[in-house]
Amino acid sequence: MRTVQKIFRVIIQIALYSALAGFLLIALLRVGMLLSARPKTFLVADVPDAPVALVLGAGLNWDGSPGLVLSDRVQKAADLYFSGKVEKILMSGDNSAENYNEPGAMEEYALSLGVPADDIVLDYAGRRTYDSCFRAKAIFGLDQVIVVTQAFHLPRALFLCNAFDVQADGVPADEAYYRRSSYTFWWVREIFASLKAYWDVYIGHPEPVLGEPEPIFP
Repeated sequence: MRTVQKIFRVIIQIALYSALAGFLLIALLRVGMLLSARPKTFLVADVPDAPVALVLGAGLNWDGSPGLVLSDRVQKAADLYFSGKVEKILMSGDNSAENYNEPGAMEEYALSLGVPADDIVLDYAGRRTYDSCFRAKAIFGLDQVIVVTQAFHLPRALFLCNAFDVQADGVPADEAYYRRSSYTFWWVREIFASLKAYWDVYIGHPEPVLGEPEPIFP
């Protein structure tokens, strides 16, 4: 009986230590991503010029218009454009379903803000941040971008762009008032999304939807 109790105690200890080690590893990876992003994060007035602003997709409203998070990203990209920080805006999002078109919604909103159609480029296969950053290099031939997204998402986006040899600085797009519960959820979810980003870059190497090159600058 004592032998069984000892074995059980050892199993519990191993499980606890393994869980603690896993938690510490995840925390270290996320903290490392946050620290590496800090010197690459700027306000619109301070960010170094780049050829293109990369706007990452987010949710749409029921009527197909950009949600609050996505609207903030497009607005911030327009600010970069009108400030002369970028020449073009690459809007990358999900269009995997016929009735769900993030790039189209972003374009429509940007046009309403006065951004010329000729300076808007759409990426309809940016289903994930990984895909958007991969395709920025592989399809659109970009070596340098300013990434536009919310602060919770920006470190992962910068990490992924840099992983694909795209020099990236970032501008947070936290303009609106977000519900505290939503913002907390996004930050927590980003911990696990960051772990997945490390896995994809260093181990999994998934290949996004590709196609013929469409260089923005011939």
